[in-house]
Amino acid sequence: MSVNFDGKLVVAISSRALFDLDESHHVFEQDGVEAYHRFQIAHEDEILQPGIAFPLVKKLLALNGLDVGAAAVEVILLSRNSADTGLRIFNSIRHYQLDIKRAAFTRGESTHPYVAAFGAHLFLSSNPEDVKNALAAGYAAATILPSAASQEATSKQLRIAFDGDAVLFADDSERIYRNSGLDAFERNESEAAMQPMSGGPFKEFLGMLHRIQSSYAEGAAPIRTALVTARSAPAHERVIRTLRAWNIRIDEALFLGGLEKGEFLKAFGADIFFDDQKGHCESASQHVATGHVPHGIANE
Repeated sequence: MSVNFDGKLVVAISSRALFDLDESHHVFEQDGVEAYHRFQIAHEDEILQPGIAFPLVKKLLALNGLDVGAAAVEVILLSRNSADTGLRIFNSIRHYQLDIKRAAFTRGESTHPYVAAFGAHLFLSSNPEDVKNALAAGYAAATILPSAASQEATSKQLRIAFDGDAVLFADDSERIYRNSGLDAFERNESEAAMQPMSGGPFKEFLGMLHRIQSSYAEGAAPIRTALVTARSAPAHERVIRTLRAWNIRIDEALFLGGLEKGEFLKAFGADIFFDDQKGHCESASQHVATGHVPHGIANE
């Protein structure tokens, strides 16, 4: 990492993921940069409404208020706004009392180089190209999708759910499934059950969540994680053994055998769900905030 945040979990987020900027973005698309610039300055004292990822950010920052020693999380704003037009965003951050102090405003340029510069473990954005570039550089990243889900938190506990292949794990097994079919996939997973899978783009992020969880007594952690995968028996064994080999805890594991994931994510109460397949993401976004991970064979 280029920056040392003393072991904190570092999350970088775009302004459009944190706040509802649909109205001003419409001005940008319809009338161009200068009109957008004038609009933001004219409205800079009007507080923005929360965006899709706002509840997640609040819960992440709330981890710093718990009595376990040093702060656990650093949230950084990465925005394609200029510093001038970004004043409205910082006014809104102050209004909501979000402890976000660091930011990069790029005035229309891609923000992804600053993911590496800040050493972020996770990057959330509404811009798919920035996300793809961050993934290509080796960082966990997801495109925040529009969601029909309620933004009312059902629990104070931070709950994060992950798909398996191409998200937590490499997509080697998914490639076998797509190229050779289900029988070949299940045969490979049974034969390789004792062989841990390689890590996917979100392995390090899950590891950081596990590190925070480990600071708490069993059953008292403010974070709960879930694996929600289309896998089923016999392909489940390799997943369990892989997580065991990594020495990373996952609190809940749902092996759905191809069932729709949305209702299960709602039952888990996920604050966000990460999946590489657009179909699963569209289903999930009807129930919970969802990040599409454009990684692996499903996105080639």
